Formats: sequence, structure tokens, C-alpha cells
Amino acid sequence: MTQFLYEKSVSDRGHLIVPFVQETVVGQPIYSYRLLSELGHKGKFHQSTNPADIYSGNLLKLIDAAKQHLAEHSDIKSNSDHFKSRYTYRHNLIIIYQAADKYFYDHYPPTRLDNIAAPRLFKTEQECILWVKRGLDRNYVKPVNL
Repeated sequence: MTQFLYEKSVSDRGHLIVPFVQETVVGQPIYSYRLLSELGHKGKFHQSTNPADIYSGNLLKLIDAAKQHLAEHSDIKSNSDHFKSRYTYRHNLIIIYQAADKYFYDHYPPTRLDNIAAPRLFKTEQECILWVKRGLDRNYVKPVNL
């Protein structure tokens, strides 16, 4: 799989639409997407790949098709934006959540839609973000310039 385009992800109807390049045809990208559900593994579309079975060379058209599919088939009734506090850092997706007065996070690497977050609570959102960034910086290997 190619790298997810987390910076182009869109939250809709309790899902996060995460696009990626499925193929390149004559130098042009053909996009697909995967979904995360606010219900986690209980969600019908959690971690599913392109349930609308629509591909596009236009990223905005693909996102619109995914939204239309969710409008017709989503198993989530809330209109809350569960994925509103999300960030990309070093091509990783970090989603911050708040429960009562504590913060925690989900962490998805660039090429897998598997949460690899450590089970840890934080007092503030900023403390959580800084902790994740430090961990990613510690493991970052700078590319060699030839």
C-alpha cells in the first residue's frame, strides 16, 4: 500500500475518510480511501477500504462520493465531529480525544490504518501532542542526501 494522505482526510457522519493513491495511470494518480469509525471495531465501516467501490482521478470527487455513500449507509446517527482534533506529523496521523478532564490519543503510521498508540493519559491536549512528537522525533531517521 502507498502512504495515506492523512492531511487530506475528511470527517463525515462519525467517520474519517482517509484517501490514498490506489494506482498511477499515465502519471496521474487514481484515488481510493479507507474509513475509520468513531465506534471503532463496532462500526460497520471501521477500517474498511472503499465501501462505495468508487475510484477517481480527482480527490474532491472521491471525497464527495465517500460522503454520499456514508449519507446513505452509515451506521452512526450522531453529528458530532469525533475526529476534529487530528494532526499529521512526519506523515503519521494523531487523533486527540478528551474524556472528562484527561486526554489520550490514537496514532496511525503512514502506511497502515492500525492504531499503535501507547495507553497513556495526559492532563492537556498540548502535553499529549508534545509527547507524541517527541516519540516520533526520537525514532525519525533523516533521509540521506546523495
